[in-house]
Amino acid sequence: MSLNQAFKALSDPTRRKILDLLKENDLTAGEIAEHFNMTKPSISRHLSLLKQAELVWDERKGQYIYYSLNTTVFHDLMKWVLQFQNQGGK
Repeated sequence: MSLNQAFKALSDPTRRKILDLLKENDLTAGEIAEHFNMTKPSISRHLSLLKQAELVWDERKGQYIYYSLNTTVFHDLMKWVLQFQNQGGK
């Protein structure tokens, strides 16, 4: 996981909302798209960036692909933030 990719992915409000939705349940791209006023290809691009940053996983179940949070990456990000904070920047 690249911190740069993770922070880039988190910098967009649409991607942050997608992550918020996935906190509740695993969802398909279509179910995610229902929460936005944008095209499905746009949602797909956002999901692709989240996958590249390893913030979400995808898993095929029958004919659908379900997306879920990769909480391990969030733990790594928080660890980095806490270490950065504890370095006592002035």
